Amino acid sequence: MNLRRRQFLHLGAAAVALPAVSRIASADTYPARPVRFIVGFPASNASDIVARLMGQNLSENLGQAFVVENRPGASGNIATELVVNAPPDGYTLLLISPSATTNPALYDNLNFNFIRDIAPVAGFARAPYVMVLNPSLPAKTVAEFIAYTKANPGKINMASAGTGSFSHMCGELFKAMTGVDMVHVPYRGSFLPDLLGGQVQAVFSPISQSLDYIRAGKLRALAVTTASRQEALPDIPTVAEFVPGYEASAWYGIGAPRNTPAEISDRINKAITADLADPKLKARLADIGAVPMPMTTAEFGKFLAAETEKWGKVIRAANIKPE
Repeated sequence: MNLRRRQFLHLGAAAVALPAVSRIASADTYPARPVRFIVGFPASNASDIVARLMGQNLSENLGQAFVVENRPGASGNIATELVVNAPPDGYTLLLISPSATTNPALYDNLNFNFIRDIAPVAGFARAPYVMVLNPSLPAKTVAEFIAYTKANPGKINMASAGTGSFSHMCGELFKAMTGVDMVHVPYRGSFLPDLLGGQVQAVFSPISQSLDYIRAGKLRALAVTTASRQEALPDIPTVAEFVPGYEASAWYGIGAPRNTPAEISDRINKAITADLADPKLKARLADIGAVPMPMTTAEFGKFLAAETEKWGKVIRAANIKPE
């Protein structure tokens, strides 16, 4: 009886250990088949472009295809929910962008909790924005713009890519930190024709979207939104040089369903970190107005939590509702 009992206990312990052994083995051989890379926005959107760029590099680095799958709708919530409900095996990943950290405050009845249900894998790119004006305005600096706007409350139209978009968030943060009164004008299509024509006078735009117009003198760049100056516009100051503490930039990263083995997340993270050190990838990111943003999984998790808290405060204070 004692022998049989010991055999039973030994077999039971082995059975308990199997999942852990299996999980580690699967991480050692990951990826063994193509990986779905879910993007919550249409093809040719900025998120789609960076996802395809990183997917190509991961495919080359890890030896399996990382296949971009576009699932647009509800500001990325449809894609996020798909990944939340996917098996946590590393074969379904999510392209994460700022909408993931603004949606919790914008939408009241999400079927998931982003911070709880999506495991951070890696950050990989930051896309600086720039504050630009139609040249008809007299302001040449951020300080002059603040003074001019306060002297003309409600007379400056601030364009954005839509209510709740990141360009909108940049503007609302600026309004909250400076006390200026601008009229928000959301666009479903491009705001550039009206900005160039003077129907709207100000916008927070991706550098890549407005750089040619700035260089041609058709738009006036006042400041970049990042904490430091940008190589693409080296003579343009940061907003924070006039408004201490201001920082806002779009960014991109990768997430996975919660309970995805840490060994798999770390494998992807290390591959991305190695890719981001490649001058060729840095140049390709620069071509689309982005710079590398390598982070460990832990650093990216803290970053996501901080961004969610930061933009949640802005959204609630401005009482922003989705369109």
